[in-house]
Amino acid sequence: MIDAAPAGTDDGITPADPADPLGPGSMLYQLSHQTRWGLVTTRAIVLEAAHPQIGAALITNSTFVAHPWRRLHNTVLSAQRMVNPDKRVRQREAARLNRLHARITGTDAEGRPFNAADPEARAWVVATLFESTVMMCRLSGESLDGPTLDRLYSEFRAFLALMDPDGGKLPPTLREFWRYYEFMIEERLENTEAVHIILDRLFTQVPAPPLLRDRPAVWAAGRALIGPVATAITVASLPEPFRVRLGLPELPGTRTLTHTAYLSTRLATQLLPEAWTRLDTVMAMLDPTYTPQPGSDALAGLRRGVAKAGALLRLLTPAPRTAATDDSTLRSASRFFSEVLDQTGNGYLDWPDLAAMAREIATRLDLDTQDEDRLFTAFADWWRELQKDLDTDGDGRISAHEYAAAAAAMTSSALIRVAEVLFDVTDTDHNRIIDAREYRVLFHTAFNRDVGDGGDADDGDERLTRAEFVRRFLNFMAGRWHSDAYDRLFAQS
Repeated sequence: MIDAAPAGTDDGITPADPADPLGPGSMLYQLSHQTRWGLVTTRAIVLEAAHPQIGAALITNSTFVAHPWRRLHNTVLSAQRMVNPDKRVRQREAARLNRLHARITGTDAEGRPFNAADPEARAWVVATLFESTVMMCRLSGESLDGPTLDRLYSEFRAFLALMDPDGGKLPPTLREFWRYYEFMIEERLENTEAVHIILDRLFTQVPAPPLLRDRPAVWAAGRALIGPVATAITVASLPEPFRVRLGLPELPGTRTLTHTAYLSTRLATQLLPEAWTRLDTVMAMLDPTYTPQPGSDALAGLRRGVAKAGALLRLLTPAPRTAATDDSTLRSASRFFSEVLDQTGNGYLDWPDLAAMAREIATRLDLDTQDEDRLFTAFADWWRELQKDLDTDGDGRISAHEYAAAAAAMTSSALIRVAEVLFDVTDTDHNRIIDAREYRVLFHTAFNRDVGDGGDADDGDERLTRAEFVRRFLNFMAGRWHSDAYDRLFAQS
């Protein structure tokens, strides 16, 4: 898979620490903080989606199509927690992932049960990340010798062992891994709906990042050029037997294009200052209001330049038209349904949508088991109430029409309970006030934008009592009140 040649230190590889395979000296730690690993994760998710259990979980529960930027942030945050220098942070994140994955269950279109915590499925996720990392090295011209590959594989196995102390389903040796990987490609993977949604919609329909959110025409023009190229690069990098089975054509010239893309990312990592090739730098480029972490002043000039570019775009492109002030209640409720409630983007409201809201809150607040259970229970009670009151045709889900027809007169004791639980888990110092710090933890955007930017009535420095917080939450979730802060929590991509 990789040319056998001595592994040097040109890419900044730090010597391994046998006692801590996931610490700051690990290859995985360094990769998870580099922008170029985006090529790895993008390719891996296609291979993951072809696994029948993972594909079913993605198609029914994931928000990766409707809210890709939010999903990007959560994925990056989780990966970096899993290789945090503090082992307690890693263990806490592994436990959180196990809890969240155990909640994602159901049956696929053929009636087969799936569970996101299935050991085989979870091992396949880690396997695709490892193999895609090796592929990234090969396509970008890097040569890794046998010991280095063994080291990298041991780090990924340690990553899996955090979630499954028994070692999961990955083979113990690298030689056995390649046999396992070929078996999975040839015998286990399927032509799932999730694969085609990723390849057909993810790049071509991805919504604008914060920098261009109010300039849809500019984003649409850029996406029309970049989307097909990104799709072609991803397809060309997939294993040939997999492409053939799924009927994915390799267009002429895409192999050269793929090598160029991967090689460029490697050269950028080697030649540019490290701060410029980190994931947080990309986040700053995507969102000019990104608030850096203390000590990251090296990004200040770049961030100012991106902010100026955003201002120039606002001067050169017309402002988007706003909705008329006399829009009907029915239309307003329909828009709220699609932007906020339909988290999975399938056109209906069902339990996976509310579960996605609960997961987003649990991720932002890094809740412990007890608080997370309280939150999911409150959302589950709300879902049962919604089914009882709004599911008029009894199909187990709520359409936009069913919701809009009842939204104006809707009251909900269960939704009040959701708001109360959300207040309790946000009020970490238990003083019955949500202060500015707690407010920002809950309402930062996927790229850590501060709230209180003057865009709505919410002031990021205000103090909210329990009653005021519940009132605002209820008004927003009923579609009766617009709030940029709550949009950042549930609606923005």
